[in-house]
Amino acid sequence: MRYLGLDLGTKTLGVAITDKANIIASPLKTIHFDFEDYSSALNEVIKIIEENNITELALGMPLNMNGTKGFASERSLNFKKMLEEKINLPVTLIDERLTSVQAHSILSNNGNKEINHKKNVDAVAATLILESFLRRKESSNE
Repeated sequence: MRYLGLDLGTKTLGVAITDKANIIASPLKTIHFDFEDYSSALNEVIKIIEENNITELALGMPLNMNGTKGFASERSLNFKKMLEEKINLPVTLIDERLTSVQAHSILSNNGNKEINHKKNVDAVAATLILESFLRRKESSNE
């Protein structure tokens, strides 16, 4: 039983996964797909779910800085619906404001060159989303 974190873009999907104890979140991969071809991204996620015994997903919900929903929010809501139609697992939306900024900062602080950020930033952002999800679960169990 493990959790998966997802950071959805228009051409990439960052994926993070927890350890088997669901304590530590780590980047898994970045799925690349044609512009807005969410069906192919969904198929890749389903493979990951099946291969890793995933029991719950955390999907980034991009909100405007004032907390309102915009176009990117609709993208996540639609992907959540697609996921729920294909899998029988809970999908929790997690506020992802500034996760990409934080991901770039983490990569820079770890000595990654700016040129290499593009291939890693989505998976690191997915890790931050998954960490938020884990904190939420932990605080609801207290």
